[in-house]
Amino acid sequence: MKVLVINAGSSSLKYQLIDMETEGVIAKGLCERIGIDKSVLKHKANGKETVINQDMPTHQEAIKLVLDALVSKEYGVLNSMDEISAVGHRIVHSGEVFSGPILMTDENIEKCLSLTEFAPLHQPANIAGVKACKQVMPNTPMVGVFDTTFHNTMPEEAYIFGIPYEAYENYKIRRYGFHGTSHRFVSSEAIKYLGLEGKNSKIVTCHLGNGSSISAVKDGKCMDTSMSFTPLGGVPMGTRCGDLDPAIIEFLMKKLDCDIASAINYCNKKSGVLGVSGVSSDFRDLSAASSEGNHRAQLALDIFAYSVKKYVGSYSAVMGGIDCLVFTAGVGENDKTIRKEVCKDLGYLGVEIDEELNAQSNNGKIRDISKAGSKVKVLVIPTNEELVIARDTLAVAFAK
Repeated sequence: MKVLVINAGSSSLKYQLIDMETEGVIAKGLCERIGIDKSVLKHKANGKETVINQDMPTHQEAIKLVLDALVSKEYGVLNSMDEISAVGHRIVHSGEVFSGPILMTDENIEKCLSLTEFAPLHQPANIAGVKACKQVMPNTPMVGVFDTTFHNTMPEEAYIFGIPYEAYENYKIRRYGFHGTSHRFVSSEAIKYLGLEGKNSKIVTCHLGNGSSISAVKDGKCMDTSMSFTPLGGVPMGTRCGDLDPAIIEFLMKKLDCDIASAINYCNKKSGVLGVSGVSSDFRDLSAASSEGNHRAQLALDIFAYSVKKYVGSYSAVMGGIDCLVFTAGVGENDKTIRKEVCKDLGYLGVEIDEELNAQSNNGKIRDISKAGSKVKVLVIPTNEELVIARDTLAVAFAK
């Protein structure tokens, strides 16, 4: 069976076609500038990339272009669209409405759209991708897999904020968490790798990239996570400020003479390591600038590693210890210095890394970078959110 995984953004659409017998990627690509001039599809299959410049006024045209590329006699990988058994869609927010992946019926689509206020930039785009697929492939099962549902197992004390309880009851203001498919994948991979299936396990997963989040995963279930009501909470990120005293927003609005939307944009797009460094939101640029003596670039890196370390320590306290620390995503998988700085001074928890193993390049496989005898295993695990979506899609679409 073959599953097509779709991740639709407001003006972009990523896709992967996965052979579920081998769980290998057959083809993948990216549609850019949907609804904007100079739209382009970059399609990769059979070791080659094909660039297709064609107008994509809406997601429907983008989906049609993707399917045409997949069945193309010149650079395609399918004889017909009938070979696609099901389509899995990344949906950002489940609210408290859904507890797992769902068939994207008309009723469920409307329920997803009712959650738009919790993810106004992402939810409509995700659903636009679903609707476009249903129009082009009306007889193919469509499944929605959520970013947030992995975190549904958090206890009340982890997700309820210290504001009047009516704010939760009336408006569902609470911690939701994000990157759930990534945290779920790498924590389950760690459990398998360490042979902890069916045993007590305490794992802290660090999804570190331009967007970053940390999760406490006990016995395969999320106990707490750093991102909050929105992805703005937690550690400072590429351009997001992370945890912030809410009174700072009002103070900024007065000083900058701006409205609330501008202040939130300031925190979302101009802050994080970009705002601290004044150099870039890309950690590679920060490392280069730091090596040339740029103090603010080094400060940004230090603040980031320090914040991640604080979450690791606090989540160890929440779970009563830690068996395994996992690094994943672009920075987590590739930045040896960040991993080293996060792990430094965590020896009291039993975290010790081997500097030679830590310095080795990412090889796309699970790597144990722990020092021999370390009580806590430290693993680098490449994340695979698309595979999680594909597996869930197959399970839901063909459930008996």
